[in-house]
Amino acid sequence: MNKYWVISDIHGCLNTLRSLVETLVQPGKDDTLIFLGDYIDRGPDSKGVLDYVMDLQIQGFSVITLKGNHEEFLVKAYEEEKQLKSFLFFKSANKSKEQWLRYGGKEALQSFKTDNISDIPEFYIDWINQCPMYHEMKDYFIVHAGLNFDIDDPLEDTQAMTWIRDFRVDPAKINNRRLIHGHVPVSLDFIDLTLNSDSYPFIDLDNGCYMNNKAGYGNLLALELSSMELKVQPNIDM
Repeated sequence: MNKYWVISDIHGCLNTLRSLVETLVQPGKDDTLIFLGDYIDRGPDSKGVLDYVMDLQIQGFSVITLKGNHEEFLVKAYEEEKQLKSFLFFKSANKSKEQWLRYGGKEALQSFKTDNISDIPEFYIDWINQCPMYHEMKDYFIVHAGLNFDIDDPLEDTQAMTWIRDFRVDPAKINNRRLIHGHVPVSLDFIDLTLNSDSYPFIDLDNGCYMNNKAGYGNLLALELSSMELKVQPNIDM
């Protein structure tokens, strides 16, 4: 039977991702890997994570790569850098880049072995831009951050899909499907609770992979949707 694995926010932790996929998940070509976004920032090898996920696609694995807010941050900073003009050898400040660097962009740039965002090869930006905002299945609606259920059609608010933090799920607005998302780190105990209780209309799979100094956090997760089997890979990068 084909398996559908949802993998939580990776944040530049390549070795942890590789161990999760190759040791715990061990996907076949008939299986599907659904990544929740936030491939980059904070961890030591953002470039390596992007290369690894791209290579899975090249090898012919079924891979769905959702866009996260950290990818949006990078693209915004990259495009703003291209548009800036210099005057008398002084370049205008890139405010988006300054923000991005404070939230993990510094580590991402280091993984590309540069301190100049313009040095990032453009095909990485192109790849990010083709990432979908969400993925729909019969029983699940999968998105990076969540949805704005305060409006009639939550699909109209694409910014919420990558940035929203607080929301109350209205299952009727997504055809009574369960929402699966990442973005906001929650404890492993809480994730287990949502998996084992039908009273939760959502599953947050972000265990804060990079937060290895906080009890109950610091793992990269993969959830198989047919069996609800959860694979837990402790961080081995940080």
